[in-house]
Amino acid sequence: MVNIADYRAMAIGDRVLKAGNSEEFKTGDWRSQTPVLDRGKCINCLTCWIYCPDSCVVVKDAKLEGFKLSHCKGCGICAEACPKDAISMTEERA
Repeated sequence: MVNIADYRAMAIGDRVLKAGNSEEFKTGDWRSQTPVLDRGKCINCLTCWIYCPDSCVVVKDAKLEGFKLSHCKGCGICAEACPKDAISMTEERA
């Protein structure tokens, strides 16, 4: 049984997690599927970049460069948003 008074000894949340530090966490380990780009189909519309909820689509010189897999959670939104089916989701390999 937890003593109700123990909550006072806990650190305040904003001291544990500071704003703007998400790059420090490697959340890609959660992923079960990986986005794969077919460069032959990609028209660099960057719709995937717009829709990615975790900013994992890497863009360089206004072109899709790839994906930041250390942070990508494999949600597949980029693949669903792609108008040319240039992104497919494949099973993560162990």
